[in-house]
Amino acid sequence: MSKKTFTVTADTGIHARPATLLVQTASKFSSDVNLEYNGKTVNLKSIMGVMSLGIGKGAEIGISAEGTDETAAIEAIETLLKSEGLAN
Repeated sequence: MSKKTFTVTADTGIHARPATLLVQTASKFSSDVNLEYNGKTVNLKSIMGVMSLGIGKGAEIGISAEGTDETAAIEAIETLLKSEGLAN
């Protein structure tokens, strides 16, 4: 299992557009990819799950992946978060 922690830096947090980008990116991989926030864990391939967390600016989130392409999945999500200015 691979896991990485990020701090949300976007003023609007993880709202509809970035949540959609995250779900699309996670869905490209066969590994199970999860998003953890505030003690809750959701499937990162589920837009409803991600939106239900209500992640705001300054939030600390964890991304974990387990499967054959877990490292690539974490790297792709990290690249997306940084390139979109969502988290560091």
